[in-house]
Amino acid sequence: MQTSILLKLRHYCAYQERSHSEVKTKSLELGLRGDEIDEAIAALIADNFLNEERFARAYAGGKFRSQKWGRKKILAGLKQHQVSAYSIKKGMQEIDDEVYMDVLQSLTEKKYASLKGEQYLKRQYKTTQYLLQKGYEPDLISEIIKQIAKEGL
Repeated sequence: MQTSILLKLRHYCAYQERSHSEVKTKSLELGLRGDEIDEAIAALIADNFLNEERFARAYAGGKFRSQKWGRKKILAGLKQHQVSAYSIKKGMQEIDDEVYMDVLQSLTEKKYASLKGEQYLKRQYKTTQYLLQKGYEPDLISEIIKQIAKEGL
């Protein structure tokens, strides 16, 4: 395997956390095939440029903090990156339950308030759809919407 390709892959991994599947795709783009890809990935893991658990933690924490994604959407994203179940579990631990509920509460209040002119049921429906699309759990959503509707925001 050419050292120039390995250097490019190291740079690719150093720029931001990458999943194994992203590195595999990049390796193919750079012209590696078969066993060469496995060798490159093994070398990157050995040099600590590639770490699946670290990727899962960065992905879960980042998507939650910056884009306010819910657990279901984060989980789906990690599965799409072909991350192992163990690493997914570690990644999901990055999300603190209390902070998660606070974010869900604030997103719900904002969305619900933005639909002030809407009919009561339509308002609930649109808020629910928005939060489901963000990846939040239906039972948590309905609980918070009931609470907000009761308070009459």
